[in-house]
Amino acid sequence: MLNENIKAIRKAKGLSQEELSVKLGVVRQTISKWEQGLSVPDSDMLIALSEALESPVSVLLGETAAEQESDSLRAICEKLEIINLQLAERKAMRRKILHWLLIALWGAAAAIFAALSVLRSPYLGWDYTDPETALAGMFFHAFEWLFVRAAPVVLIAAVVGIILTRKRG
Repeated sequence: MLNENIKAIRKAKGLSQEELSVKLGVVRQTISKWEQGLSVPDSDMLIALSEALESPVSVLLGETAAEQESDSLRAICEKLEIINLQLAERKAMRRKILHWLLIALWGAAAAIFAALSVLRSPYLGWDYTDPETALAGMFFHAFEWLFVRAAPVVLIAAVVGIILTRKRG
């Protein structure tokens, strides 16, 4: 919500990310990260942001006029803490999804490697005089040739990724 509000108010004021970053004394990428929801400004920067955008902090944090609280530092910190927790939860979920995708990739690569081992290069015994089987044999040979060269890299990368994305306890 904060990220969407920063972007909407900035655009409504006709400011570019670069112009806002100059006003705040930060790099443009910082503004971009805030607007993408990848990070949040600290409480001091949030106050400076509200001044630069000429909008109350409560509006940046998503409160409507009816539910506005005082812009006390404590209220701001509490809201930022909630936003940081939400960002941490999203990051943990993305890490978990990536972890399981890497496990699936490793399993698929291992299964294909096992299947190719069991088949023992059937393209060598293919009848290349028949155009249809010759074409199929060529594609199978190309797939096998590429896979055998790429599989070790994929398997190692998947294992490293699995280790790096595992849940640390």
